[in-house]
Amino acid sequence: MQVAHRQTAGSCLRSRSATSGRRAVPVASQRPSSARPGPLCKAAEQLVGVGSSVPETFLTNDDLAKLVDTNDEWIVTRTGIKKRHVLGKGETLVQHAVISSKRALEMAGVDAKDVDLVLFATSSPDDVFGSACQVQAAVGASKAVAFDLTAACSGFVLAMVTASQYIRAGTFKTVLVVGGDALSRFVDWRDRGTCILFGDGCGAVLMRANPDPAAPPAILGMDMGSDGAGHKHLHCMFSGGGLKPHGEGEGPSSHASYANIHMAGQDVFKFAVRTVPAVIDSALANANLPKESVDWLVMHQANQRILDAAAQRLGLPSERVVSNLASYGNTSAASIPLALDEAVRGGRIQPGDKLAMAGFGAGLTWAGAIVRWG
Repeated sequence: MQVAHRQTAGSCLRSRSATSGRRAVPVASQRPSSARPGPLCKAAEQLVGVGSSVPETFLTNDDLAKLVDTNDEWIVTRTGIKKRHVLGKGETLVQHAVISSKRALEMAGVDAKDVDLVLFATSSPDDVFGSACQVQAAVGASKAVAFDLTAACSGFVLAMVTASQYIRAGTFKTVLVVGGDALSRFVDWRDRGTCILFGDGCGAVLMRANPDPAAPPAILGMDMGSDGAGHKHLHCMFSGGGLKPHGEGEGPSSHASYANIHMAGQDVFKFAVRTVPAVIDSALANANLPKESVDWLVMHQANQRILDAAAQRLGLPSERVVSNLASYGNTSAASIPLALDEAVRGGRIQPGDKLAMAGFGAGLTWAGAIVRWG
């Protein structure tokens, strides 16, 4: 298994990479003595705004019971999900990405024209070539470069880490990070193993260079990794279309399409329960912080049992776990910023609070970060 590079806030621009034998989770290497930016950093990043948006249309567990052999008790007991929002006819993911972005900009008090970079973490863009540029134009970030980042449910954390590196290097000062997915487009609504899980939505955070050179960074520590050997457990594969040899079919081409989401539920669950606590532990070690320093757990909303297991590992009571899974289901790259937005606007998360974030999913990929809000 190839373990992706880890970069500390203390070493800033000095990157490390390591390969190892087949381990279930990444192993932390030597850690710095401080979470402050190192001398090569141009500036430390800070989180200054957050926003989110979901479709009005939603499906309850009782609605799904009319489609497949399931019921509310069966779904809630196994996942914690009660309903999920889905795009309506004519509705796009970009529309919700724009709304969430504007809300984050408004909270931060930053004009869109001051944004230097737009990162859109998504596995289900409206355009197969990517949707970040559409978001950039619609938001009014006319001076920004924009591109998509695809890492499934880990995408938002990876996008935040990517944004931090641009800011610390001095390349950009203000970065809009958007996480959004519309996986309802790829769900087989006859498959009760997957159709009960996924919902649509978007969330965004605004990150910018902190004008105070002595201030700590927003990302105090992180760890991330990938294991392509686990791809078989969760994927959504291209299923055909495009150019046909002359004489085959009714015409020279056909519509390209993707298969429905395939997930080996038990294998993915075991992967998550094993990996999430370890990647958070590793991110804490990377930040040189004890688990007692964590104020909130804000992680990918996939299954309530996974949230509970991670909280128990950190020693956090349930009231310190941000969970909106019951209302939205698994919104992939949107789930962390959706949860963060609700907790910040609800007054639970305050400036200076330390958050343990973790994303995990298809790839297989995983990423953890210890994040300071405000």
